[in-house]
Amino acid sequence: MTEPHPLPLTGLRVVELSGFVATPLCGLTLAQLGAEVIRVEPLGGAPDRNRWPLSPEGTSLYWTGLNRGKRAIEVDLTRPEGRRLVADLIVDGDGIVVSNSERHPDLGFERLSVRRPDLIHLTLVGRRDGGTAVDYTVQAASGFPMASGPADHRGPVNSSVPTWDIAAGLYLASGLLAAERHRTRTGEGGRLRIALEDAAMATAGTLGHLAEAQLRPDTPREPDGNHVYGSFGRDFTSADGSRFMVVALTRRHWSDLVEATGLRAVVAALEHALDTDLSQEGERHRHREALSGLLVSWFDRHTAEEVRTALGTTRLVWSEYRTFAEVAVGLPEDPLFHRVAQPGVAAHYAPSCPLTVDGSAAAPWPAPRVGEHTHDVLGLDEDETRRLVDLGVLRPVHP
Repeated sequence: MTEPHPLPLTGLRVVELSGFVATPLCGLTLAQLGAEVIRVEPLGGAPDRNRWPLSPEGTSLYWTGLNRGKRAIEVDLTRPEGRRLVADLIVDGDGIVVSNSERHPDLGFERLSVRRPDLIHLTLVGRRDGGTAVDYTVQAASGFPMASGPADHRGPVNSSVPTWDIAAGLYLASGLLAAERHRTRTGEGGRLRIALEDAAMATAGTLGHLAEAQLRPDTPREPDGNHVYGSFGRDFTSADGSRFMVVALTRRHWSDLVEATGLRAVVAALEHALDTDLSQEGERHRHREALSGLLVSWFDRHTAEEVRTALGTTRLVWSEYRTFAEVAVGLPEDPLFHRVAQPGVAAHYAPSCPLTVDGSAAAPWPAPRVGEHTHDVLGLDEDETRRLVDLGVLRPVHP
C-alpha cells in the first residue's frame, strides 16, 4: 500500500495567541494543512471556550469547531514568567506567531525579533488605528447591512455569518504562508497586520460598491430582498411550500429557465412589449419584477418534486433552501464530513479541510482540552515545572 503524502505544512510550528473567530480560523486552516498549531490560553481556558452553540453536555461546539487538531497550553500571561515561557516557545521553535492582541509588548514583533531576527509575526486588530471592533460592529460600518433585507424593510439587517472574521482569518493564513515563503527565499522575517474593519472595507471596494457610491451618488443601493443585484436571481416558493433559490447569470442559464418553465412564448411577448432583449443580464435585472411575476405563478402551480424534476435537467444554477437540521441529516454521506469523538461532546460528524491536496484531505481531529499539551510542549524539567506551578504561572500536570 502506498503511504499517503504528508500534508504541505507538515513540520511547520505556529504559536497562536488568539480568541473568537478570525485568528483561530487562521490557525485551523494551517492545522488542516499539516502545521503544528499551539493554542496558548490563560489558566482555565480562554473566554471563547464557552461561546454558543453548546452541546447537551455544555461544551462549546463553536470552540471545538474552530480549534480541531491544535495543541493547547495554558499559561498565566499576566505574569512575566508566563510571557517568557511563550516567548521562548516562539523563538526556539519556527519563529511564527499569530495574535489578536497587542496587550503584551514582550510578545510583540519588536521584542521578539531582537531574539529571532527572522521572526514572522501576524496580528489582527479591530481597526487600523488600534481601536476595538468585532464582526457585527464592522458590518455596521461597512454599508452592507443598509443594503440588505426585504425591499419594504427600513433599517439595517446584519448577516448571521461573521463574514469579516472569516475573510480576515483567511487573509492571515495566506499572509503567513507568503511571509514564510519570503523567509525561505531570503532569510528575512516579517511583520504582518490586518484590521478587521479593513477586510470589510477592502471587500466593499473590490466588489465595486464604494466606487458606485462615489460615481453614482444619486442611485444609492437599496435593500432588495433575495434579488441578485445586476442579474436575475431570487427565491421562489413551490405549491407545497418548499423554497428555492434560482439564479440565471448567463444566456444559457436564462434559456434553460425559460424552457424548463414553459414560458418561452410569454417571455418573447414580454420582450416585444418592453422593447428589450432579456438574454442580456442587465436587462433581466432591470425587468426583474415583471419576470418574477411570471415565475412566481409557475412555482405556485408546481410541487417541490415537480420543480426539482424540471430544473434538474438544466444547467441553471438553483438550490432548495434547507435548515441546519435538514443539512445535518445528509452528513454521513458527505465526503467532507467525518465522525469525530470529541471530549465533552457526543460523537458527531465534523468537516475536514474543504481544500483538498492531491484529491484528499486529512480527517478532522478533536479539539484539545484546556491545557492538554502544556507540559509536553514546554518540556520543562521537574524542578522548573514545580517552581512555575507554585508561582501560579502553570497548573499542575493533568492526571
